[in-house]
Amino acid sequence: MADTGQNVNINVEGEKITAITSSASENTSGLTFENAIVFPGLINSHDHLDFNLFPQLGTDTYKNYSEWGKHLHSNYKAEIDAVLKIPQPLREKWGMYKNLIAGVTTVLNHGKNVGIKNKLINIYERKHDLHSVGFDRYWRLRLNNPFKRKLPVVIHAGEGTDRAAKKEIDTLLKWNLLKRDLIAIHGVAMRSEQARQFKALVWCPESNYYLLNKTAPINELKLDTKILFGTDSTLTGRWNIWDHIRLAQKNLMLHDIELYHSLNSTAAGIWGGHTGTLFLGYTADIVIAKKKETEHMDAFFATNPADILLVMSKGRIRLIDAELYPSIATSLKQRKYSLIKIGDSYKYVQGDLTGVIKAIKKYYPEAQLPVEIVPAKS
Repeated sequence: MADTGQNVNINVEGEKITAITSSASENTSGLTFENAIVFPGLINSHDHLDFNLFPQLGTDTYKNYSEWGKHLHSNYKAEIDAVLKIPQPLREKWGMYKNLIAGVTTVLNHGKNVGIKNKLINIYERKHDLHSVGFDRYWRLRLNNPFKRKLPVVIHAGEGTDRAAKKEIDTLLKWNLLKRDLIAIHGVAMRSEQARQFKALVWCPESNYYLLNKTAPINELKLDTKILFGTDSTLTGRWNIWDHIRLAQKNLMLHDIELYHSLNSTAAGIWGGHTGTLFLGYTADIVIAKKKETEHMDAFFATNPADILLVMSKGRIRLIDAELYPSIATSLKQRKYSLIKIGDSYKYVQGDLTGVIKAIKKYYPEAQLPVEIVPAKS
């Protein structure tokens, strides 16, 4: 176990974990992993799935997201148009795969509900998304929509370092007339007294440092609200969530175990559902990775997508290392898997990822993707 160091056997039936034991198993029909760690599938609490084919855009340090947005549309029209030629459902599908191959089994897409069929991971949509006070023209009406008052409101808030960013949070709180549950994203300008009025704050440190050269005072805000973790899209951060996690760890605003739980049990407590924990009766969202460091928690933070040996979502194997695939290939023969290369490692990923990448390249030949297609043997 990545958090306790305990050696375990995990039994899965259907979508659920049906047993966790520490004794030697007599079951020879499953998979055995040595020198590996196991942890709940990561919960990425903020992403824009259709924006993950963009390169990082922006060269300045901005005062707020509005200033960045204006600079973006004034200086990067060609880059933006090149990506937007790709149909949105195809961009969303890549966003799903980007998360899956990094060990994410639940992602919060900020925006309209996605149109992906046969979702391989949980794309959480039981929420009410507003972009921000600055970019959402009718945010007051939408915030106070009585038909959605039971849904949590997820909104960019305080994404800046200037007075306008600080004032924006007060304006949002003032207009929350129905006292709806608010979940803020970024919160760089947030103060403790404001944080108390939010159900949670999604921390996206890499995005914050890239745009603003500053992030939220998480070490203070964690005393007043729940802290979740998000990546945002590749417009403002690297594709690999583990790079974001290590940046947060070096930041020292959360203890290692707090950061770990912001990616699983704390997030699951906010979004709901029996996931985020390896426990009897919980959903079998499970990731197993090579243990690269001696200490289990150090091994967790040292993980990269190339190290991931298995990703299970709702009890189904969505990704498996190529060296392990032959031992269970017969049990997976009813499902299509694509062989890809990440760094020096080969993985089988459920679905036609090969077709997705080829289609992306057809629309956008210059697309830089972190995986390579491995041609099928004739």
